[in-house]
Amino acid sequence: MAGSMKLYDFDGMFDERLSVYVKKYGTKYRESEWEDVIPELYDKFGDTVIKSIGKTPRQYYGTMTDAELVKTLRAHIRRHVPVSEFLCEAIEGRDGCVGLMLPLLDGSEDELTYAVNIIGADEKAVPKYMEIITASDSDDVKEMCTDYVKQMADLVKEKAVSLYKEDIESERMLDILSRVTIKDDAVFDILLTAFRTDPENVPMHASYLGVYGDERALPYLMDVIAQEGISYVEYQELKIAIETLGGSYDEERDFSEDPYYQTIKSQSASEADIFAAFGGDDEPD
Repeated sequence: MAGSMKLYDFDGMFDERLSVYVKKYGTKYRESEWEDVIPELYDKFGDTVIKSIGKTPRQYYGTMTDAELVKTLRAHIRRHVPVSEFLCEAIEGRDGCVGLMLPLLDGSEDELTYAVNIIGADEKAVPKYMEIITASDSDDVKEMCTDYVKQMADLVKEKAVSLYKEDIESERMLDILSRVTIKDDAVFDILLTAFRTDPENVPMHASYLGVYGDERALPYLMDVIAQEGISYVEYQELKIAIETLGGSYDEERDFSEDPYYQTIKSQSASEADIFAAFGGDDEPD
């Protein structure tokens, strides 16, 4: 039973050891150096024998079966005992754990989040990820699932097209469809139509066309970038998309009145002033 399962807070044990270490060597490292030292100490801790257990954290989880590892993770989450990287590392290292982790995608938000992060881009999870994208109340969870689905976009092409046409998570579906590698006129038409009919989101939709990689989009991108009323942000994204598709746009444009352009130039000038103050002869690369 999960209630009787012995759970170890390895992160808490590490924190106690770290506290002693910091008191002893606190002046040895600068604050910026501690950012590198602490992860190294944590990694070494994973191979340090814990006397009360008789094993290192990695050995402790290494002796468990796939089912025991997943059961232990679920117990940690439900009993609010910190989940160490060593447990996640052990699960990630077992191919057989993916199938056992799938039920956690139907669990609490914490269970779902751990499951998505551990399972990652695995084909077996794609159908569930698509369900989560359309049903979850958490934008963070939707974003995680979208990022993994994009890596396997060809598997969900028809489903993404269908959801887009039903106006369900349209923007995320466009993002996914832009990653489809098996070219399809239906997908191209959707991406192009979104670009041409949504003037409020030109930068994003231009980037989708660039990522999709169909050169037929070039004339439409060139037409919009030539317009006088575009913003500096729109200009930048359009230019990137055009160049990604093998085109080029070299016309001189004046964005000196554009607020975003002014902010960028102001920041660049500030960096140059700081560099000059330290005796630099040239602007930083």
